[in-house]
Amino acid sequence: MANILAFAEQRSGELRKVALENVTAARALADATGGEVHALLVGAPGIAQKAEQLGKHGADVVLVCEHDALGDYNAEAVAALAADRIKSGGYRVAVFSTSAQGRDLLPRVAAKLGVGVVTDVTEARIEGDAVIVKHPINIGKVIATASIASTPAVIGLRPGNTTLVENPKAAKVEQVQPVGDPSAARVKVKEMKQGASAKLDIGDAPVVIAGGRGLKSAEGFKLAEDLADAFGNAAVGATRAVCDDGWRPHSEQIGQTGRVVSPDLYIAVGISGAIQHLAGMRTSRTIVAINKDKEAPIFKIADYGIVGDVAEVLPALTAAVREARKSH
Repeated sequence: MANILAFAEQRSGELRKVALENVTAARALADATGGEVHALLVGAPGIAQKAEQLGKHGADVVLVCEHDALGDYNAEAVAALAADRIKSGGYRVAVFSTSAQGRDLLPRVAAKLGVGVVTDVTEARIEGDAVIVKHPINIGKVIATASIASTPAVIGLRPGNTTLVENPKAAKVEQVQPVGDPSAARVKVKEMKQGASAKLDIGDAPVVIAGGRGLKSAEGFKLAEDLADAFGNAAVGATRAVCDDGWRPHSEQIGQTGRVVSPDLYIAVGISGAIQHLAGMRTSRTIVAINKDKEAPIFKIADYGIVGDVAEVLPALTAAVREARKSH
């Protein structure tokens, strides 16, 4: 029997989708060994009310740490707490996300535990004494399989790669104390700024409309935004070249040096398919490419391809999506 710890990422008191993905993946690991899933939830006083949501996705126990100084992410305090709970709980596997916050938190936790860490994990299972994980390497061109023999195994799941599964549990809530005084942490968060857009984050959206230079200008992205609005659950992303040119904010950049996404549907608009961009999206479940160059590399990984001018294809596609949604 092996118990699994899942880190429940939150922002501004709301659970991130990756928190539920972590619990879902941890549940699958625990079910295979007859163990329990313990979720670690850290935040300001009142965050405990989110425990029920974690139980809905399979957490047997929710370890809640509430403190006024933990409302915003505090790397120093959270890493110390997570490492302390993992060590004292004797967990076989600790599941985090390779989100922006996870990339900051994971190495800190692993260093405190004196173990390695595997990020961008797309599949994990326990075989005997080892934890077997798969993760993309070489800019996503190769899926590597690694065996983690050390205990605990600290892994970071690729965001969006885990299909959420409800597995309701009457989660037991246990209050835990922070390690030391979080108010005395050397790194302090003074202000959190929300993006100008209230639309879905590309890391959480089930549909991503990503644009490249084929959209020709910042104004050209209006076509991508219209398509995203038509879906109703889509976000707009962009290539590095587009972000470097100032057409879109770097928070929307997808690729090796940007965000990594794995939505249900990825529509690449006017994107040639540089390997640096593919590294950030090739694990998307369904990929649709739209490009007037039929030789564009993006077509080699696309499930569906449309050869044509984006200025003509996107309005037609947007109209078709709107019409289809009307009938449902």
